[in-house]
Amino acid sequence: MTDDRERWALILGASSGMGEATALALAANGYRIVGIHLDFRAALAHVDEVKAGIEKAGSEALYVNMNAADDEKRAAAIETIHARFEESRKAGRHPYLRVVMHSLAFGSLVPFIADDPKEAVDRKKMEMTQDVMANSLVYWVQDLYHAGFLERGSKVYAMTSEGTSRVVPSYGVVSGAKAALEAHVRQLAMEFARRDTGIAVNSIRAGVTDTPALRKIPEAARMVEVTLARNPHGRLTTTQDVAEAILRLSESDSDWISGNIVGVDGGEFVTG
Repeated sequence: MTDDRERWALILGASSGMGEATALALAANGYRIVGIHLDFRAALAHVDEVKAGIEKAGSEALYVNMNAADDEKRAAAIETIHARFEESRKAGRHPYLRVVMHSLAFGSLVPFIADDPKEAVDRKKMEMTQDVMANSLVYWVQDLYHAGFLERGSKVYAMTSEGTSRVVPSYGVVSGAKAALEAHVRQLAMEFARRDTGIAVNSIRAGVTDTPALRKIPEAARMVEVTLARNPHGRLTTTQDVAEAILRLSESDSDWISGNIVGVDGGEFVTG
């Protein structure tokens, strides 16, 4: 049966890294893009470049500059999407979110224990990281589902990392958030399956990838060195590798691939 619905992708963290690459790849394959990002003046020129790339691909870029973890701003973004979808409906089209990608990389990169307690994680940093990088997935999916934007065939992806099972001195706070994110993915997948919604939810575990988020990790240079030695392909994962995986996984209407951690790393995780 032909699916003639109007395909949209909502990308949380759409202005750089994996979110940017995925937005461009999906746009080139017929998806209209809603991009949620948080950027200040110095970075806005690049956001315009990303939007221009989406439009050059013949697609539409609806970008919102906001804190994706803010409840009121999320509600306003939902209203923005609703208004745009109404335009499509009035034109006789059936819009829905085929893809939702959670790629928020905003967390504290500090140790648990430090000689100076002020240099270690505190409650505010711990809870902020957990809220942005894990809990916000649940709140967005709840709102998108109740707004009617997710339908049979919709795919939700959350970007995780091997930090959930390996330790890096400055990565403990983010590691805990990513572990929680994976648990949230499993729970959402199970609850959607029991409701027979046709909505799939998966974690994407990319290999070490040269992104702005990686460069903020104090041990980044050492991580790259180790990865180049252990990855069987002898290279880092690229943002295009991740975008390609999400594009291909989204081609199927099946919701049978759900609740999983999908490795996109060329065998890096199992080799390490």
